[in-house]
Amino acid sequence: MEPFREAKQNEFDAPIPGQSLTDTPGNAPWEHPPQMTNIHSISLFLFKRLTSPKAAEQIVLLLQEGVPAEALARVILFGGFTDGKWNVDSALLVAKTVLEIIVAVGMKAGLKSFKLSLEDKTNSKFRQNIADMKIKIEKTAKKITEPKMQALPEAEAGGLMSNPLQEA
Repeated sequence: MEPFREAKQNEFDAPIPGQSLTDTPGNAPWEHPPQMTNIHSISLFLFKRLTSPKAAEQIVLLLQEGVPAEALARVILFGGFTDGKWNVDSALLVAKTVLEIIVAVGMKAGLKSFKLSLEDKTNSKFRQNIADMKIKIEKTAKKITEPKMQALPEAEAGGLMSNPLQEA
């Protein structure tokens, strides 16, 4: 039997069911008209943002670590939607352009290979490193917490609800 472990998160620290239905409508940025509606202006805005030195450096680092370019594009577009910069339809229309910008940044940085789509399983170095770390952690934890088991002598059955002892 495992010893009691305290929960890492408080299970009661969650929204009350239906709480989102009682919030005042119009508080979230995506509930207002988007700041940009022209696909060309959104593409230009994202091009300037993604090709800035700081953003390009972060994109290259993420691509080197095995994050797919498609995942980066989705995160960027979803972030713009939640900030109220564009609506979902505009995000879908510029998705291909954003993906091409991310790929161009990676190629310009000299990356030989990187993942393009979420289904791309060719570069599994990152996953393998995570799996190796997990195995090491489990082995270490097992060595630390595994107590040595000792056989206990069997106690004689006795008591009101036990089977009566058979006499020889």
